[in-house]
Amino acid sequence: MSVDSAAPASGGAANEGAANGGAREPARQPEPVIQPGSAQQPASAPQAESAPQPESALPGQARGVVRRAGRIVARHKIISGVVGVLVVAAIAVSLVTTGPSAPKTYPAAAGFSLPALGVTGQHVSLSQYAGKPVIVNFWASWCPPCQQETPLLASWYKQQHGKVVLLGLDENDSSSGALKFAHAKGVTYPLGFDPNVTVAPAYGVIALPQTFFLNAKHQIVDHVLGALTTTSLDKGVALMNSAS
Repeated sequence: MSVDSAAPASGGAANEGAANGGAREPARQPEPVIQPGSAQQPASAPQAESAPQPESALPGQARGVVRRAGRIVARHKIISGVVGVLVVAAIAVSLVTTGPSAPKTYPAAAGFSLPALGVTGQHVSLSQYAGKPVIVNFWASWCPPCQQETPLLASWYKQQHGKVVLLGLDENDSSSGALKFAHAKGVTYPLGFDPNVTVAPAYGVIALPQTFFLNAKHQIVDHVLGALTTTSLDKGVALMNSAS
């Protein structure tokens, strides 16, 4: 930025003062001039740092800037408050959704009613044992794994002394073959005779043996495919009792 300075006084006026014997007047120093629109201050006139002025003392444009800044700060506070509320709400929702999980649900067992094996006029049905846990075992006399499983079930059932309901459903078999098999293995629990395989498909049974453990609501809580063992039998009974 250029600084304009005033021209020095003419030489004639200076000599005239010397000729008259007067003291020579010192030359006037030029006063700096700031070009309009410039922010530069004269080097010879440093300004002390000024205290902030109240809004009423500021020019109109400056007051507008201050007001806009105030509104921005206010909006920032409001937005910050809203964000804080949303964060608290999110934490509350998280606590609700991560609370205790809903009780486990089990599929309902299909109902059935079959003629009792070797007993004329009697039936074996699931509805007879409403409100009680039930074990449903699908078997047949011609099934090799059933040869190993049935003696275990027969012995275990006798030890329960009627405390557990166990139903054996004989599938796709002859009554004579099934009766002979049951007597040989010492079976004393109720047996349903299903020569036309009407119940097995409702349980998804396509291979023997299979055993289903039902709770008191007659929901399937455990399923064993293949011959039972003492371990799998105890596990299934524990599950059907705890879920009842």
